[in-house]
Amino acid sequence: MDDQTRLELEAAAFRALVHHLMEKRPDVQNIDLMNLGGFCRNCLSRWYQEAANERGIQMTKDQAREVVYGMPYADWVAQNQTPADADKQTAFAKAFAENVGKKD
Repeated sequence: MDDQTRLELEAAAFRALVHHLMEKRPDVQNIDLMNLGGFCRNCLSRWYQEAANERGIQMTKDQAREVVYGMPYADWVAQNQTPADADKQTAFAKAFAENVGKKD
């Protein structure tokens, strides 16, 4: 497989993942994604922002989050985020420390 085809397939897979999280499963909470998978929508948006910045494209955290959430982050939170119990919050703190560290 040539590099351009690989790049196009990877981009298509990313778009499918974002679409799945935005359209098909907005009910899946970020805390559950982090606790089970070690990443969440915020991680995806941070990776997107970092990739842009590495290529000299200035992008803020909010701009990157809008790509992943399909709307301003605060709007998504208001529409979709539910409270997390103490057990989920404890598991999140552990998963975040192991997978993300001090990055937001």
